[in-house]
This record gives sequence, C-alpha cells and structure tokens, in this order.
Amino acid sequence: MIFSRLNPSIITKKVGVDNIFGRVLSISKKSSFKFYSFRDYSLRTTSNIISLDNFSNNKKDNNNSKDKYFNSKRFLIFLVSSISSVTIYSYINDLTNSNKRYLSDAKPKKGITVEEFKKHNSLANGVWVVIKGQVYDLTEFCEIHPGGKKNILKFAGKDATKTFDPIHAPDIIDKFLPKDKHLGELIGELEIEEEEISEEEEERLLRVQNKPSLSSIFNISDFEYVARGILTPNAWAYYSSASDDEVSLRENHYSFHRVFFNPKVLVDVSTVDISTTMLGSKTDAPFYCSATALAKLGHEDGEKSIARGCGREGVIQMFSTLASCSFDEITDSRVSPEQNQWFQLYVNPDRTISYDLIEKCDAKNIKGIFVTVDAPVLGNREKDKRLKFEDDANIIEEKGDSDKIDRSQGAAKALSSFIDTSLTWKDIRDFKTRTKIPIVIKGIQRPEDVVLAAKNGVDAVVLSNHGGRQLEFARAPLEVLSDTMPILRGKNLDKKIEVYIDGGVRRGTDIIKALCLGAKGVGLGRPFLYANSGYGEAGVRKLCEILKEEIKTDMRLLGVTKISELSEELVDTRNLKSRLTTDDRLYNSVYVPLSPPKFRDN
Repeated sequence: MIFSRLNPSIITKKVGVDNIFGRVLSISKKSSFKFYSFRDYSLRTTSNIISLDNFSNNKKDNNNSKDKYFNSKRFLIFLVSSISSVTIYSYINDLTNSNKRYLSDAKPKKGITVEEFKKHNSLANGVWVVIKGQVYDLTEFCEIHPGGKKNILKFAGKDATKTFDPIHAPDIIDKFLPKDKHLGELIGELEIEEEEISEEEEERLLRVQNKPSLSSIFNISDFEYVARGILTPNAWAYYSSASDDEVSLRENHYSFHRVFFNPKVLVDVSTVDISTTMLGSKTDAPFYCSATALAKLGHEDGEKSIARGCGREGVIQMFSTLASCSFDEITDSRVSPEQNQWFQLYVNPDRTISYDLIEKCDAKNIKGIFVTVDAPVLGNREKDKRLKFEDDANIIEEKGDSDKIDRSQGAAKALSSFIDTSLTWKDIRDFKTRTKIPIVIKGIQRPEDVVLAAKNGVDAVVLSNHGGRQLEFARAPLEVLSDTMPILRGKNLDKKIEVYIDGGVRRGTDIIKALCLGAKGVGLGRPFLYANSGYGEAGVRKLCEILKEEIKTDMRLLGVTKISELSEELVDTRNLKSRLTTDDRLYNSVYVPLSPPKFRDN
C-alpha cells in the first residue's frame, strides 16, 4: 500500500494517480522473497486506492476552474497499492531487537546506466524500478505481488520514488528483497513523466472537495455514504467487500432487526451512566473499535488518527497485525498513558514472530490480545478479485505481456507462509503461559467453541464471522450470542469468560440488544474506517459521540440507567431465528451489490 504526497510542481498538468508496490514482502517458501517484516499488512484486493482528506480548504471562489483546482497547493493524494484477495502480512519495523536476524545485508553494487535501466520495462525484458536513486529488480516479486502485477509493471523502467518513499521506512527495501535484487545506483537522470487523471478520477476528487460537512453527519450510515463517494471504486471494494454473495455480511446487520424491546416505564432516568469495564479496564462506552486492516487506504494518519479519536472519547481501540501503521506508531498515538488499547494477533507459522509480538504487547501495556482464529484461509471476496484481475489484465496488455498473465489461484498456498493453518487449542494454552495480558479468541462462531474456550482458560471470546468476509452463510453473531449465553449459564461458565460480538452494528439500539443478550461489549470495524476515511480523528470522535448519545437516549426509553441493568427480559427474541429480512432503506441505500463482468466495448 502506497501513500504519496505529490509536489504541487508536478501537478502543473493533471497528474495521473496510481500506486505501485504493496508493503508486503512475505512470500511462499519456493520464492526468493522471504517473510522478513513485522508490521502486518492485510492484502485483499483493492486497486489504485486514492483518498483525500482536506484536499483543499479554499472554497471562496466557487467558479474556480478544474485546472486551478488540481493546482491547489494543498493537493494531497494518498496512493495505495492494490491488495490481493489473500491476506499477507508484513510486520514492519516493530520489533527492533528481533528484527536484526531478518535484515538483509544488501549493499549497493556497481551503477546501472539510464540506457540499460530503461530496457527492463516489461515481464519479458525484466521489471526494474528506481527508488531513491537505487535500481531494484522486481521481476520475480512482480509475479507474487499481493497487489497484482499492475502496480509494479506501471513503473517498470521508471522512477517510483515519489509514490513509494513518503510512506515507507528508509530501510524497508533492504529488509525485504534479497541482496542480489539490489542492482546498484542509477547512473544518469530519468525524465519525470506526467500522466492524465481520468474523468472519473476528476469527478471523485471534486466530490472529496465538496463532501458534506461533519456537522451534517447524523448517523453511522452517513459516514458510509460519504466514504463510498470519496474513495475510489477499488478502495470501496476493499473496505466494503465480503465473501461470495455477501449474505453473511447483510445478515449480520439484519439480525438486529429481528429483536424487539420490552421497555419499562415510570423509572427515574434523569441520570444515565453508559460506562462499563472490558477485560478489567474501565471504558466510557460499551462499544469498541474492532481491528481492521489498512486504515491508511482512507486517511493519511491511518490507525494513528483512530487511536487519537478513540482515546479522546474514552473508547477502546483494537488494532491489527495487519495495520498500515507500525505497532509503535499506533501505541505512541495514545492521548494519555492511561488510554486502553487491544491488539489483534494473527499467529505466524514461525512462533518466534508471534512470541515477539506478545512480548511487545507486554512492553507497551496492551490490555488484551485477540487471537484471530477464523481465517486459516481467506474468504472468496469477489469484489476485490474482479477489480484486481481487470486492472492487471489491462496494464499487462499495454506492456505486451498478455501471454504471461498467471490466472492460477495460489492464495491458500501463499497464505500458508504467513498464517498458521495448524493453530489449535494447545497453542492458545501456550500463549496463556507467556503473558499476563488477557487472551481472547476472536472469530468463534458456535456455542460449543465458547464452552471449549472457557474450559481452556481463555479470558474472553469474540463471536464474529469476520464481518462476513470469511465463510459465507456463517450465522450472524447476534444469533450465536442468543444461543450461547443460556448454555454458559447452564454449565456455570458465564462468570468465567467474557463474551463480545462484532458485525453489522449501525445503531445504539444494536449495541443495547447485544448487551441485553449477555454481551460484555460490542465491536464496530468498518464504521470506524468510514469515519476515519472521510474526516480523520474528528470523524472518529463524531462516530463515538453519535453512538454514545443514541445509547443514552435508548436506555432512558428502555427504562434503565446503567449497563448492568440490561437483561434478557428487556428484549423479545422470538423472531431472531426466523431470518426474515426487513426493508432497512438507509442500510440498503449505501450497500453496493456485486457486479457482473464488463464487456470490453463498455
């Protein structure tokens, strides 16, 4: 994923915006590229992601021409590489001591002339790129790049520094590429090429400039609506996509519509307290920011602005091994030492990597480690795959390499290098012995596994189907919660383990329904991404404020004043198993369905 702040001088003409390399460099064992980094990077198709925040604050002259608009001195473009339909991890720059064993001792070699360099501009002739004056051979890496060939081929035989450099650590290349792929210094200078921005991209950039003010946002779906307008189609596909026909995605939300309230009346509700505790930590609200990957797709500060927004609102942030910011960057963004953060752990086949991350959680005072167990392989996310394939095919045909397109599906094989598919309960018990931080299993999808978690000493579980991105037709977490709590109470395990849920939450009433059914807290993932994409830290704070106010209002109307007063007697769940679908026009209005393939003449 690449973000780039473009120099205004380069935008004298309309500048074409595209990205190049994803920041991932863990590859299958047969490849010469090895898993050397520590910052995770989830890679699921998303091509040419471009997003702007505060693109231009100069709105005095509403009649400014487009040329003036594109020449704005505040022209800020974040370019993000395509993300493949597999999740690949790249734990970058986070573990300083243990990183040493992964460093490449690559040294610049003899120089490469401009004439020689420019010959290597295709798969047939070799894919060479220049970054900060150094020449790198990415021919092999191009074949396994999680973002697709396009994002590297576009810069074959060219200088990619302006796109690559602003978001990457100075030593990232030498850490990731074998030393024989560092060919040496470029001798001579390359001319700077300018590209045209498409008409569609011009329209999107204008929408960014004219996005609704934050004061006009009244509910969570409003953030989603704005994000859909300001993100590229590829970025939107990455954030919003789910598995197969996306039935589980929609069911996660619709399930809340099948539960109704039994409100009490004549109760003094003049004072309402929505604070609670989660994993022993106090929090100002019964919801939290669930871990998501690649927040920088939508905003320059990525997970850092989410951390600040959550911190100022007293809401817990869970951040991912797949985050686009480093572990240290996110934890250093806390607004105070007391701010609570959780960490989502994807277990690596190399256990020392996971152990090092657990140690880092201890050092950084992380309050919970959430081990993700619902992604041994990646779900079939067709929105992502379709966009990635179309983009790859187009650029490869332009380069004359159409006969070299590899359409094979090697996702599971590649993924096995980064996520341990052999994870078992034994590993969970092992993690428990290595830290005093609460261990939580994220991705449980049936009551029987919650019981096993309690018997294995797990501190908590998250009932989740990964936002509908994994197994299609996995049940909605709210439905699983309704089945789980009576079983735990029947086995006297309900006091031994905390139960959380995420998925489909859009209203304060959704959160209250889950709490009534026994959840300790409720997570939201995509809504935080949408709020952050459109408005950064201010958007994150506004999201928290909206949910807090909705919860307070709904609790008063329900006849309760504290979270501890919420119980099953306040809800009617008789329709929960019916799976009837209500006509939620607000939710449906922002949902983008799957699309068929396009004819070439379109």
